[in-house]
Amino acid sequence: MNIKEILYNECEAFVNNRLETIERIISSNKNALYSETKSSAGDKHETGRSMLQLEMEKAGQQLKGVQQMKETLARIVLNTNSSTGCLGSVIETNSFTYFLSISAGKILINDKTFFAVSVSSPIGKLLLGKTVNDELIFNGNKITIKNIL
Repeated sequence: MNIKEILYNECEAFVNNRLETIERIISSNKNALYSETKSSAGDKHETGRSMLQLEMEKAGQQLKGVQQMKETLARIVLNTNSSTGCLGSVIETNSFTYFLSISAGKILINDKTFFAVSVSSPIGKLLLGKTVNDELIFNGNKITIKNIL
């Protein structure tokens, strides 16, 4: 298995983990919402229901985000190499190595650190379309692209 496949699998696991967590939250909130019974303290009951509704909406937004991540991963073609930074590229710079995919953060593989970043993130936008030896400034630091897989 090549490094792109390993990084892709790590991102996929990240998304599936997030999905499971969100689904548990939604299920738990639904159960709490259904089990809420009207008590003599009516205002307290309504406040509880309102809080649960807000949690459900928040979880719904997170679920949308996870679905967008899944769609982004589905667009990645693993068996091609491009000479320019694009979705699915592994870009090695003088400071870090990035996997242009989804915002999954730091991934450690064989004692080497990679950062899975979205193409819509600030660093992702800067890396898109760049080639080996291109230089860019990010957070006041000069970054040089050493390799693109």
